[in-house]
Formats: sequence, C-alpha cells, structure tokens
Amino acid sequence: MTRQLDEQIAGRFPVGQRLRVLDVGMGQGTQALRLLRAGHRVTGLERDARMLSAAHEALAAEPEGVRERMRIIEGDGRDTGVHFLPGSFDVVLCHGVLMYVEEPDPLVAGLARMLAPGGLLSLLVRNGDALAMRPGLSGDWRSALAAFDTTAYTNRLGLDVRADRLEALTATLAGIGAPLYAWYGVRVFTDTVPDGTPPPAAEDELSALLAAEERAGRTDPYRRVAALLHLCGVRG
Repeated sequence: MTRQLDEQIAGRFPVGQRLRVLDVGMGQGTQALRLLRAGHRVTGLERDARMLSAAHEALAAEPEGVRERMRIIEGDGRDTGVHFLPGSFDVVLCHGVLMYVEEPDPLVAGLARMLAPGGLLSLLVRNGDALAMRPGLSGDWRSALAAFDTTAYTNRLGLDVRADRLEALTATLAGIGAPLYAWYGVRVFTDTVPDGTPPPAAEDELSALLAAEERAGRTDPYRRVAALLHLCGVRG
C-alpha cells in the first residue's frame, strides 16, 4: 500500500511540494511518520490511548526538525469538522478505520470536506466482495458459504466488524465530490499467512514477494479478491 500511495502522490503533486497531510485513525503512526520524514506537514488524529502513546513515543525519537512538522490530536475521525476547517489538507488518509464504523458515509463525507481542491483521499478498507476467500482457502467451508451474503465478519482480534464493497464506495465518493481516481488490492496472496510470521529472510525472496503483491494489487482479476482495497479519490 505504501508504494501505491507514493505513486498517487507523485502523480498528483509537484516534486518537492510540502504537503499538508491528515492521517485519521493514525494508529501508532507508521504512515504519518513516513510522510513526515519525506518532508511533509502531518497531523495525526487518533482516539485509542495505547496507539496515541506509541505514536508519541515514535515521534519523540525523530530529530527536532522533523518533530516540529507533526501534530498529534486525540479525537474521533467523525469529528474532523470540530478540529479543522474545510479544505485544510492536500492529502487525507483513513486506513483500516471504516471497518469499525457502522455508518461510514458521514465519516467519508467529512474527510472529503477536509481536502483542498485537487486533494487526495486515501482509504484502506476490508473488501466486502472477497470475504469468502480467507475461510475458503483455509478449508472453513461453512464460514465461506456464509460470507457470500454479508459484509459482516469477525477480524483477527476477535471483533465483530464490517467490510465495504467497491461499487458502494465508488458511489459514495462520487456523491461527496471526491470521485474514485484509482484503486488497488492489498494482501492478495498473503492474507492467509498466520499472524506473527516473519517475512522472508533472504532479500531476493522478500523483493519477489513484494513485487508479486504489488503486481497483483493493480491487475484484474487478482485485485478484486484481495483482502483489502485501497481506494484513492480526488476532490473536485
């Protein structure tokens, strides 16, 4: 997903432009800190106390010149209008958040309002059109059959959450003035790998794995059965 996001940023903004980035549900700050180190100004919004602590700890390890370009705010992604003015950001990230929101459309509309004209909205969601893939490939046939007719699922943390379908999110983005510009699949081949499995130790094997996932993530029909979808909308 990092490569996909960098591709969209590079194709939309001049090289060297210092972007205003909002990361909603930033977690421990992996993407936020990466973009911060690239020279951008980043605001992270997170409500989970453990994630906030981890993000602050990670930020404290950065050089002062980097730290001063980041702001971390405790808050909910549905309250962006409370914290920021419309059009305040060039890039808005919302990765791995919508699955925890019962009604995602108001949240996505609020995110789009934060974008300046031509700004990029990056969403990472669970693929509701491929919920049967993980149980099916694992031989859990009853769960696979049940997954065809729902967007609800239980994640690896044991939480009951929801997925999004590409067609529905495409319509949502068009309706809020940030139509879909590009989309990718994420975790096409590696979704059934057990949690905690280390990446390949050999550099050439790791490179081949990443290349295969990246290629599949932008190629039909593979991307349509990815565990996650990465959608990029552009504010009109």
